[in-house]
Amino acid sequence: MTLLQIIVLSLIQGLTEFLPVSSSAHLILGSRLLDWPDQGLVFDVATHLGTLLAVLVYFRRDLAQIAAPWLVRGSDDKARKLGLVLVLASVPAIVAGGMLHNLVESSLRDIRVIAFTTIGFGVLLWWADARCAQHKDLGDINLKTGLLIGLAQMLALVPGTSRSGITITAGRALGFDAGSAARFSFLLSIPVIAAAGAYGVARMIANDTPTDWLQFSLGIVLSALAGWACIAAFLALLQRIGLAPFVIYRLMLGFALLWIAF
Repeated sequence: MTLLQIIVLSLIQGLTEFLPVSSSAHLILGSRLLDWPDQGLVFDVATHLGTLLAVLVYFRRDLAQIAAPWLVRGSDDKARKLGLVLVLASVPAIVAGGMLHNLVESSLRDIRVIAFTTIGFGVLLWWADARCAQHKDLGDINLKTGLLIGLAQMLALVPGTSRSGITITAGRALGFDAGSAARFSFLLSIPVIAAAGAYGVARMIANDTPTDWLQFSLGIVLSALAGWACIAAFLALLQRIGLAPFVIYRLMLGFALLWIAF
């Protein structure tokens, strides 16, 4: 990989991992437009580790509050409940990912599939954002709503769906305000990204994959910086601009992919 390819793909992965716009669609579109080969397993692992680092750093205080009740007696029960919900809600996507990974890689990474899911789930995001109640906040999350969002997260195995997009959509459909739906989506990403990164590392070790450690380190650092900036900007702007601009962008991106495909 060239330095330009490392920089561009790291920034794309870091920026689009947490936006409801599909990182898969952007990586494929960028590679097609620039005629770049697939980035490979090692770089995928690096960017997963980078985005994991970004969300861990950004939500470090939230994570400390969630962990405190399990370490110190008499701490906040709401934080304990949120931690339990996050763990249980992560299970469906992690199990489904482990079982269906090969199917997804072999059959669903088609540009036409990604185009249609980018458009279809973009319309679904618009519907949930525009038509559903918006009064609940993160304190109202319970096991039922958390598991429903976790089940929706399984759909993100289909490229083009967008993990953050489908979980924010589910949160909005269940009545959570945009900011709370986004924060829960980002917290819910931690176990899933960690599992994907661990699986990638295991594959690297099992296959004795050659690794350019400079490229690997650059991928981690750049995707982490981009991911952190993306989370901060998205949460700051969400209350001002809402989700409609991301829906419009998804539709434009989906039709651009269809144009390339056909």
